[in-house]
Amino acid sequence: MEEILRYFPEIDSQARSRFGRLYPLYKEWNEKINVISRKDMDNFYLHHVLHSLAIARHCPFMEGATVLDVGTGGGFPGIPLAIYYPQCRFTLIDSIGKKIRVVQEVANALSLANVTALQIRAEQLDGSFDHIVSRAVTELSGFYPWIKGKYNKSVICLKGGDTEAEVQTAAAKCKIRRELIEITDISRFFGEEYFTGKRIVEIKRNF
Repeated sequence: MEEILRYFPEIDSQARSRFGRLYPLYKEWNEKINVISRKDMDNFYLHHVLHSLAIARHCPFMEGATVLDVGTGGGFPGIPLAIYYPQCRFTLIDSIGKKIRVVQEVANALSLANVTALQIRAEQLDGSFDHIVSRAVTELSGFYPWIKGKYNKSVICLKGGDTEAEVQTAAAKCKIRRELIEITDISRFFGEEYFTGKRIVEIKRNF
């Protein structure tokens, strides 16, 4: 929890309380339905919560923005972002029902009225959103066709590995202009060694 307060000291008491309650909630649910590696729970705030909040540092959302989290798993990055942005509306989707159950139970426990959790695939979802976010779902060239035409402003993905090669492949296969894709090192925002080599890939809407 101290990592969150170090980088986000401006959060109000309600957000502090919600962030503080995340660990015991996920610890309890993770013992029933494994959504986080059990050996990784000791690094819960660093590896999962702060990592998710890198999106907030990179691309602040406007009040009232709509955000779709594709392949949310246990609720990352969507749940931490929904806590940080209570005035934005989040839709968290995953094709696996037991994961969506955890998301819904956590959202209910924290009274996150700005979160909707759905068991559905992105390509089956109707409508559009201001922003689409994801964390470690699949290669960008496979991911982009799922969400093409569903975002109004940007697609923001948390990535690792050879990001430049992945972006070049996606740009060619999906016919995305390379200048619309921005790669940002998360180590620009957070100093911990864990974030070395981890990046944000943002695809901006071509107006």
